[in-house]
Amino acid sequence: MPTLSAIVPNYNHGPYLKLRIDSILNQTYEDIEVIILDDNSQDNSVEIIESYRTHPKVSHILLNDRNSGSTFIQWEKGINLATGKWIWIAESDDWSEKTFLETLIPAFEDSKEVGIAFCQSLVVNADGKTVKISKNDILEEIISGTEFVAKRLLKKNLIINASMCVFKKEHYYAVSKKHLKYKFMGDWLFWIEMAARGNVFISGKVLNYFRKHSADITSSVFKSGIFFLEYLQFTDDLRELRFLTSDQKMKMIEKSFPKYYFSNISEKKVRSDVAKTYHKNLGLKYYLIMADTYFKKIKNKLCTSLCNPIN
Repeated sequence: MPTLSAIVPNYNHGPYLKLRIDSILNQTYEDIEVIILDDNSQDNSVEIIESYRTHPKVSHILLNDRNSGSTFIQWEKGINLATGKWIWIAESDDWSEKTFLETLIPAFEDSKEVGIAFCQSLVVNADGKTVKISKNDILEEIISGTEFVAKRLLKKNLIINASMCVFKKEHYYAVSKKHLKYKFMGDWLFWIEMAARGNVFISGKVLNYFRKHSADITSSVFKSGIFFLEYLQFTDDLRELRFLTSDQKMKMIEKSFPKYYFSNISEKKVRSDVAKTYHKNLGLKYYLIMADTYFKKIKNKLCTSLCNPIN
């Protein structure tokens, strides 16, 4: 049986699918199987997927009759089908260098304690232009999972894209299923739980290409308010799982939330509903912080218009 299972969860990424699948099949590390899932796409995705059905490395193709509503549910379906001891969630609109697996897999082979290995990502827009690049100061390092979580991952989700990471399948069944209830933030919680179960190998090499485009969900979850409601749940779950104390949870929310708030939620009613939810859960202090952020934004806009009058 193959030692690694590459899982491709797809939804409406027809324009990018061939590059994605080919970049998996052309890996220099060849002991793999490929599992392709489609979540009821409305574009030409299924046609492209079917063209790979007879490929010897494609072990499963699963086409949903209706949309599951969650990429994390698709992850689980793929993992349950996987026969490999290592899992690569290869997002359907990304692609990778041929040496991606060749670089990460030896970390697991050299140390039984490594549970997660990841490289760096180059983020590109729809036109293929570079938006940003993740980085690690050391070319190769192994760090204990508890230290990685406490000192780095709780501060920021450094695994910005599932495609940049490989993990042990056995660890998946040892973590909670809390990530499955999320539409957006489940990956951050998932990586925290997974990382805590062993050591983490980090490569400083940029071997993954993370595509940001109009079809991704990131911008929509901010405008709809989903991000903010999920962030509350995220910090609750971290506290319940004992990654945060109650005080640390409050500090995390206070530090991260206001700078995103009113500038990202587009509808006034949604903005009001989210504010009320935070007020109910966290008290008047946080409601006032959000209001202050809003009025500062209005003030800055007013100052700009007064300083730059229209002729």
